[in-house]
Amino acid sequence: MLKQITQRQLRNASGKIMRGLDHGESFIVTRNGIPVGELRPVRRRQFVSAENVVGAFRGAPRIDRERFRADLDRWIDQEASIRA
Repeated sequence: MLKQITQRQLRNASGKIMRGLDHGESFIVTRNGIPVGELRPVRRRQFVSAENVVGAFRGAPRIDRERFRADLDRWIDQEASIRA
């Protein structure tokens, strides 16, 4: 369950709230008792090595380049058009 904080608490205890976000806590901000926003930690990106990526796609089917290009040409209009 998300912790509810008031607009005043957000203003007066921003440092404490930021530390909470650093530790994975999320907050609902209220104004006059009405929820107006949500604060939640940003998902951190995780590094994936090239070796792991190659391994993940190792079992994928091969792509026939000519068939792929023909499919693109059939479905995507590459004609230049004048824009007003």
